[in-house]
Amino acid sequence: MAPHRERHGLRQTFDRASEVYHQARPDYPEELIDHLILVTGLRRGDHLLEIGCGTGKATLPLARRGFGITCVELSARLADAARQNLSAYPNVEVVDRIFEHWPLPPDRRFDLAFAATAWHWIDPEVRYRKVWESLRPQGHLAFWGARHVFPIDGDSFFLEVQEVYEEIGEGLAPGGAWPRPGELEGQRAEIANTGLFEVVDVRHFDWETSYSAQEYIDLLNTFSGHIVMEQWKRDRLYSEIRRRLATRANGRLRRHWGAVLHVAQRIDQVALP
Repeated sequence: MAPHRERHGLRQTFDRASEVYHQARPDYPEELIDHLILVTGLRRGDHLLEIGCGTGKATLPLARRGFGITCVELSARLADAARQNLSAYPNVEVVDRIFEHWPLPPDRRFDLAFAATAWHWIDPEVRYRKVWESLRPQGHLAFWGARHVFPIDGDSFFLEVQEVYEEIGEGLAPGGAWPRPGELEGQRAEIANTGLFEVVDVRHFDWETSYSAQEYIDLLNTFSGHIVMEQWKRDRLYSEIRRRLATRANGRLRRHWGAVLHVAQRIDQVALP
């Protein structure tokens, strides 16, 4: 399957996770949100564009800080969940459209366009150019993800459960690696190579979350790879997760998360084709 077709198909799967997504996915660190605001110089009342808001995990902390936000989300179910979660903020609008096909509002240019764990789903042939067009002069682009990282003193559960992934044919791909905190790849060169943005800051953030067996299974059910996994594989994997965690005194595991926040500023004087 061609990469763009595979990306398009997988990103549609999150519609199936709408009921558990908001509760299962981790909150982003407040330090990340505060740093984003500091670096971009945002002020209360500025208007932001969010690409792929999901259920509003990144939208909520920015809405609480007084920003107006237009959110574009391709999943109708996730968009409905986001509207409910953000109903207390009248300056937040959620549009259920595919970002690549969404017409930019003719009467508004945004102070910041951002994507939280969604940027990699957007067509790379479209995303930078369209964001550039959406921003006011000297406006900013920001994006980050939330990835599993593996500190030296991390939970041994993940190494142990790999034998189950191998058994069901879902093991680590050849050449794959488990990144340590601070080892996630940045996209500084990719941003610079567009000629549309100047990199302002790239910074790593790490945090830890604790899960019960059911909480962790709910989390896995929000990942595209597990959503499309054959049912017998999920049944085998999830039964082993429950069995193994049941042998622990507290019945829980620790998962470490990493995010790389990229912030770039619009280059206003560019020659567009």
